Amino acid sequence: MSIEPGIVDANVLVYAFDANAPQHSASRTLLDAGRAGTTTLYVTSQVLCEFYSIVTNSRRVLKPRTGADAIAAIADLLSFLHVLPVPARTVEGWPALLRSRPVTGGAVFDLQLAAAMLANGVQRIYTYNTSDFECFKELVAAEPSG
Repeated sequence: MSIEPGIVDANVLVYAFDANAPQHSASRTLLDAGRAGTTTLYVTSQVLCEFYSIVTNSRRVLKPRTGADAIAAIADLLSFLHVLPVPARTVEGWPALLRSRPVTGGAVFDLQLAAAMLANGVQRIYTYNTSDFECFKELVAAEPSG
């Protein structure tokens, strides 16, 4: 099966590192395709920050990682994931997206990710939280990775 290039959401990264998660296998398969070079996978610095925040937080995961373990995991991810730049048009476009799609709370981070995708011409996101991107579906194609 061909895997299209796209951005990887933090939840996919978290599940890829949690062997007990039901989504682990599908998440690993996606990342393995990126590692093998059969597809191009992207992240943003925001996604990496979210991953670190989640995997080191005992309120978010059953077995939190130490900061050092999380940093090592990020270093491994950076060996094959491509970090999208955050060009000025992303920062300038984000308020415009907020005006056209007023969101509050944590949804602003999803909108920021959508703005980064638009600014970089990335059309696909791999996420398990497809409902988080429903209001942006005309902007980007949200596809679950499993």
